[in-house]
Amino acid sequence: MGRPDPEEGQLPAPVKPPDGGWGWIVLLGCFVITGFSYAFPKAVSVYFKELMKDFHVGYSDTAWISSIMLAMLYGTGPVCSIMVNQFGCRPVMLIGGLLASAGMILASFTTNIIELYLTAGVLTGLGMALNFQPSLIMLGTYFDKRRPLANGLAAAGSPVFLSSLSPLGQVLLEKFGWRGGFLIMGGLLLNCCTCGAVMRPLDMGMKRKMGKAQDKYEAKEMLPIGGKSEEGISTTDGTKKGKKTKKKPKKGKKLLDFSIFSNRGFIIYTISKFILVLGLFVPPILLVNYAKDTGVPDTEAAFLLSIIGFIDIFARPACGMVAGLKWVRPHVAYLFSFSMLFNGLTDICSARASNYTGLVIFCVFFGISYGMVGALQFEVLMAIVGSQKFSSAIGLVLLIEAFAVLIGPPSAGRLVDALKNYEVIFYLAGSEVVLSALFLGVASYCCLNRGKKEPPPENSPSAGGGSDTEEAESDVQEAEEHSSNNHQPAHSTDSAMVAASEEANHVAEEQSGEGGGCPAGDGEVLARDGCNADQMVERDSF
Repeated sequence: MGRPDPEEGQLPAPVKPPDGGWGWIVLLGCFVITGFSYAFPKAVSVYFKELMKDFHVGYSDTAWISSIMLAMLYGTGPVCSIMVNQFGCRPVMLIGGLLASAGMILASFTTNIIELYLTAGVLTGLGMALNFQPSLIMLGTYFDKRRPLANGLAAAGSPVFLSSLSPLGQVLLEKFGWRGGFLIMGGLLLNCCTCGAVMRPLDMGMKRKMGKAQDKYEAKEMLPIGGKSEEGISTTDGTKKGKKTKKKPKKGKKLLDFSIFSNRGFIIYTISKFILVLGLFVPPILLVNYAKDTGVPDTEAAFLLSIIGFIDIFARPACGMVAGLKWVRPHVAYLFSFSMLFNGLTDICSARASNYTGLVIFCVFFGISYGMVGALQFEVLMAIVGSQKFSSAIGLVLLIEAFAVLIGPPSAGRLVDALKNYEVIFYLAGSEVVLSALFLGVASYCCLNRGKKEPPPENSPSAGGGSDTEEAESDVQEAEEHSSNNHQPAHSTDSAMVAASEEANHVAEEQSGEGGGCPAGDGEVLARDGCNADQMVERDSF
């Protein structure tokens, strides 16, 4: 599908999200990308023991590989936003897939741990970051009414891939060693390029082309047949060509839109998300060691994570379906706040679990609440800022979350070493998650709802936001900013059409004599066109 060449200074009309069609293929690609981005840093941990033996390093040294991957995934958010705004989603994802694959392939030839940090950590992490963020942007482009469901299904890729890549990594390690496993994993990451290739951008210029064709068709229908019609059309085209030289040059698109910080909803979301990440990932990281310290066998302790992953697979799509209901979607921010509150209370109530049954119950409820948080986090952000500014918003949010990721889990590990007590850590992590939930809910109600009561209710968007209404408002603002003179040729065209139509009516009146009105017989077509032209003039003047 080729892109039309837009005129200088003219913005193409936005295309309404199809909510299906090729969007399901985009959703499948986003499912795969999300699975690789979140599950791959955890799946490579199966190789750590072999790396410790070959490179003579400790567990903390090898754990930095996963930490660097996650740091690149979160910390390079603004860089990804700039690249997406400059080059588009598909080229960035293709480059990211190549970088992710090259990192793992090069890692299979490394001879020390520092080289692993640079290849498997930095290079692969950067490649996955260049895939993850654009895939979410494309998902928001293709879906609007079904966007909560689409986000839930895409988020389900994380538990599905985690439950698949870890056993696969163990099999590859036993048969090919860690070098062969890294090499094969690098080949699997080339599927990110396939996912990037299917991210076909919506044709933003089709409406503009159809509008120009419709204008020319209406000009022919309004004007009489013969020389006057050709003269009117040539006058219209000449007016357009004369105005082209007076258009202002098109302004360059912002690489990173910091104006989103003027959105109070975005500020509230960012602060609550920072507090959330401080404690959200702590329980699953410490769960296995906590179970072992309470006397649970190793195999049964490892099975606890499988329970969380299995519940998570179904919780995310189910939560996406609930969030898409008409009476729920306008209040999706409060549903997100409830999911965080549910997760935090689960941590607090399970802090004193001392047997395997209690830990299994904890895993069930934690899997439900964790899946709800994962399904709603990006849907709420899309609803707050809209699809037009989502590329910049997600980059800045991920950068802020990167600091929380580097603070939360390492601090919890140090407290465990110092206190030798997991109960305090679960209380602390749960309290942080509950605090983020209360902040989001209370701040959204006090700041946003009260702020909406002050302006007049006319043309106010729904509370859920992020749908066609908000996107239409942002499109109008961009059109006024970048192409203020674009309507001048259209007005000139209309005036030329009206003048030609009035001249045609004058000729018709002369031919019909004193009777006036619409002539009959041979002049019926002319009279009909003349009457339509008068009606069109009245609509335009109105």
